[in-house]
Amino acid sequence: MNLSAVWAIYYSEMARFFRTLAQSFISPVISTSLYFVVFGSAIGSRIDQVEGVSYGAFIVPGLIMLSVMTQSLSNASFGIYFPKFIGTIYELLSAPINYFEIVLGYVGAAATKSLFIGLVILGTASFFVDLQIQHPIWMLAFLVMTCISFALFGFIIGIWAQNFEQLQLIPLLVVTPLVFLGGSFYSISMLPAAWQTIAMANPVVYLISGFRWSFFGLADVPVAVSLMAIGGFMVLCLGLIWWIFRTGWRIRS
Repeated sequence: MNLSAVWAIYYSEMARFFRTLAQSFISPVISTSLYFVVFGSAIGSRIDQVEGVSYGAFIVPGLIMLSVMTQSLSNASFGIYFPKFIGTIYELLSAPINYFEIVLGYVGAAATKSLFIGLVILGTASFFVDLQIQHPIWMLAFLVMTCISFALFGFIIGIWAQNFEQLQLIPLLVVTPLVFLGGSFYSISMLPAAWQTIAMANPVVYLISGFRWSFFGLADVPVAVSLMAIGGFMVLCLGLIWWIFRTGWRIRS
């Protein structure tokens, strides 16, 4: 493996992240604070507890997942789209580096950025509510797997997108609504029976449920199912990326 090439891509992407550290660091802190003001204060005053957990603490895993998924998508998609946009991707493809190393560099950097932001939001939330993580190892495992899988998905979006509007299309119109409807700010058990059945068709439900279990020991679906869902999504994304590089779809043209 050409570790020097992987490091060069990774370092370049991380350097871009730290050049905009104020935006990357302050923005999620402000957003998290606003969510706690709106949901924690306004709605939390009407909903005391959800399944024995204070509402302010209950929404923390959902807030982290919301930010981690969107940040992983945006960082990975922009990271690979910009070289396509300015034409430097051809230099990358002609360099002595294979496809696996290209993906490892870009996806690794995007996953690292979103993991950092997720931990920042977790630290910010601790100032607002009393958090006790029952399964910290599993919490980190779910967080890392989510960062990697959605960074892979973002890489696919960056290859697929042909302009900046398409780059934002799926994160804004698909992923964000799925996260909001996936139990980020409520438990699926609070819905009517018919809507519970519909909600189970939302793949984000399984990710948030498993992540929330690592905090409070509460889950809308079995934890094993959550792990299978995120693992299956990761394998699907890897398969699509393999096909993209094998065929050269929207890379060589």
